[in-house]
Amino acid sequence: MTLSDENPVVQDTAVAPPVTDRRVPLWVTIVACSVPMFMVALDNLVVSTALHTLAVDLEANTQQLQWFVNAYVLSFACLLMTGAALGDRFGRRTVFVVGVVVFTLASVGCGLADSSAQLITFRAVQGFGAAAVMPLSLTLLSQAVPDRLRGPALGLWSGVSGLAVAMGPVVGGAVVEGLDWRWIFWINVPVGIVAVPLILLTLRESRLSGAGLDLVGMVLAAAGLFALVWGIVNGETDGWTSAEVLGAFAASAVLLAVFVTWEARVPQPMLPLSFYKVRAFTLTNFVSAAMYFGVFGSLFLLAQYLQIVPPRSPLEAGVRTLAWTLMPMFVAPVAGLLTDKVGGGRLMALGLFLQGVGLGWINLVADTDTAYSSLAGPMIVAGIGMGFVFAPTAAVVLGSVSREHAGKASGANTTVREIGGALGIAVLSTVFVAHGGTGSPQRFVDGLHPAVWVGVVVVFAGAVCALGVPHRPRPETDGTADTEILAEAVAERA
Repeated sequence: MTLSDENPVVQDTAVAPPVTDRRVPLWVTIVACSVPMFMVALDNLVVSTALHTLAVDLEANTQQLQWFVNAYVLSFACLLMTGAALGDRFGRRTVFVVGVVVFTLASVGCGLADSSAQLITFRAVQGFGAAAVMPLSLTLLSQAVPDRLRGPALGLWSGVSGLAVAMGPVVGGAVVEGLDWRWIFWINVPVGIVAVPLILLTLRESRLSGAGLDLVGMVLAAAGLFALVWGIVNGETDGWTSAEVLGAFAASAVLLAVFVTWEARVPQPMLPLSFYKVRAFTLTNFVSAAMYFGVFGSLFLLAQYLQIVPPRSPLEAGVRTLAWTLMPMFVAPVAGLLTDKVGGGRLMALGLFLQGVGLGWINLVADTDTAYSSLAGPMIVAGIGMGFVFAPTAAVVLGSVSREHAGKASGANTTVREIGGALGIAVLSTVFVAHGGTGSPQRFVDGLHPAVWVGVVVVFAGAVCALGVPHRPRPETDGTADTEILAEAVAERA
């Protein structure tokens, strides 16, 4: 259902035409939406692989290395909802293209950087562009395809996202070993040059007619999320009880509380709080956070394990992660086809259960002399689980809200997902350091085991949340149709 036609603020000015009117093949639309998203998702993983080389060439210390990653994460995670809101106001395709251009130009800056300060600055600018690309990629795809094809389209989009996760360590290792590190940024330039005209020729413009800008909400959300993510990424290094980290968390709590209060009063909120009255939307956000916390926090450590036990190059370790990270590319499209038939909640629960089993299995067999053949099986199981989560998550989030609010919902979910991933890496790294270290293979294994068990517990908790997602979620209302709200409550209880 959509909101009342009497409210011009929330009327979408461009709705996907019937499939018979389409002049652009569906696969071209998927490519136009997915290629920029692939570039953005790939870049962060590639940089993580190249940190050792960057430390040598730029004479960077440990804190600077952390900021090569964190500068991007902070600007990206804090501005996702802002990017979606700007798309609603000024045109989703327009802001999407601007995001691609900003990201591409920032990549040029990163490639030309000759100091740590310059690289950190351009990495932050990359995050600005990525914050517009990621949520609007999903929104534009959802609006460009008819409802009956949305599940398969989201499955293919999720498969491309999975491919970015798979290729990040491999591409990073290959570039670092075979080329100059600057090529991890230069490879974005031809992608951006191709993506912009493809988007303009393929995708239709859409915006919310009469939508204003919630500037106060944007500032409060960005500031609150910045404080939260800053506290998370610095918790492991500065100490979770340090004055700086506790102060960041306190500031975040105050700012986000004020943000919620403001959003409940403003006529055109940046994030409609009615989203969280829909059980499917709220639980799916918990699922996303749990998955990224457990899986990506564990994968962060396991990727290092493959380089240390026994010693391997980044490329060799990256190739060995493919048994895990390639699976979503094959499984996510299948999950997209099954979502409407089986139910997104059941598929997400299955996926998280398989991930938990795979992670636990890896943790049981990982030792200082474990053969890779013993790790491949559980990696495949965990990878299949990831594939069963990606597409249903996108489908349930978009199906929980009216079509015109797809951008805001996507931005909110992606924000929660990125915060979950950052928190997972920080918490699991803290557990790892408390029980082991990188000084020797045995020390690494000593720290790996308790850290990954934490990830397993969180993933299983996410699976339990997924079981509560209704089979067919109903979108939120504007609060004026009491009978519709009652019908939704009855349906969800059933």
